[in-house]
Amino acid sequence: MVSIDDVTHELMACTCPHHVHRNAFCKHMAAVENATEEETLDAFPSEDDNDVEPDDCDCDGLGGFPCWPCV
Repeated sequence: MVSIDDVTHELMACTCPHHVHRNAFCKHMAAVENATEEETLDAFPSEDDNDVEPDDCDCDGLGGFPCWPCV
């Protein structure tokens, strides 16, 4: 989620790990900055259900890291 300052209309922050941990300008902020001329950006929520474990999950023994099928 990208936040924009209500007064200056400048990009402020994003909740993605790249911005949070590196305080870097991320692709999400770039997408918002490059929104269409109508100042809107069509965004759709992910249809992936992150709570469902894939059939080929192999996360056991990875110390809390996800296996590739779960990524």
